[in-house]
Amino acid sequence: MWAIEHRFTQASHEAFDDGWGTLEQAAREESLGPQTQVREEQVKSILAGNDSPDIGFDLSINPYRGCEHGCVYCYARPTHSYLNLSPGIDFETRIVAKVNAAERLREALRAPGYAPLLLNIGSVTDAYQPAERRLLITRSVIEVLAEANHPFSLITKSSLVERDLDLIAPMAERRLAAVYVSITTLDAELARKLEPRAAAPHRRLRTLQTLARAGVPVGVSVSPLIPFVNEPELERVLEAAREAGASNAFSIVLRLPWEVNPIFQQWLQQHLPERAARVMARIREMRGGKDNDARFGSRMTGQGLWAQLVRQRFEKACAKLGLNRQRHELDLTQFRPPEQDPAQGRLF
Repeated sequence: MWAIEHRFTQASHEAFDDGWGTLEQAAREESLGPQTQVREEQVKSILAGNDSPDIGFDLSINPYRGCEHGCVYCYARPTHSYLNLSPGIDFETRIVAKVNAAERLREALRAPGYAPLLLNIGSVTDAYQPAERRLLITRSVIEVLAEANHPFSLITKSSLVERDLDLIAPMAERRLAAVYVSITTLDAELARKLEPRAAAPHRRLRTLQTLARAGVPVGVSVSPLIPFVNEPELERVLEAAREAGASNAFSIVLRLPWEVNPIFQQWLQQHLPERAARVMARIREMRGGKDNDARFGSRMTGQGLWAQLVRQRFEKACAKLGLNRQRHELDLTQFRPPEQDPAQGRLF
């Protein structure tokens, strides 16, 4: 069964400022679109292993499937096909919430022989999307990690991460947590079209600042980099993030796997028709003549002259700004298995 959740209730909006204006404005805009439906699901496991050499972590936790942020370029959209749902509007409005994520994580960390590995939260869909305001699944996961002294990184577009600073900041002080904020563009109008229900760019910069002032190692992801769309802003985004407190940065060029390709091209024709042909020509140039290249080693960076020039621009800007001089090294040695879930203990 799908339960309907209204996107903007008085309580949730007052507790969470996403930078897009007043409650009345947001409610008026959202009333024009479909309502979000959230299905609560009991999962058998919550830790997913990583077999990609392109990614710098070993395990991931994604408390949700689907993402209400609605980013047109999201490479996770095709996963909704596994649920017999569309990678288009269903991906944005039919969200699966893994409500027993913390319980499954506790079991995994208590398993005999478990050894801590580099863990990322929100690598596929945003762990702080709007449903998290009410369900608190991500927070419950971090509570288990804090109890176990298990290090983690997380990446988000949402300022809701500030809510959990009471957990994240003490862990960061002991080299157990780091946060990356994804900032694709500083142009609010473009952001609203690309990422319609994510926090506004200026709000994400403020989140970077808030996290940094709390002592949390913070980085910025300027991803995906889309030629002739947000690519011209690369240096400006990095500079703004550095001024807000970011010490690390990375950038990934646009990927168009499976159903993402037609969804993105339709978006181009709707919002940037005068640039659509140039954008796709440049994408094909860096993808060996194809719309997408899924090969390890090139899928994140692309190939060819344009991809090399963008990489050089990124590295030059980072060097100038002092980004990436020191990595956020997390400490795996402090791990201790968490206690048994008190609720389970009461069963015996």
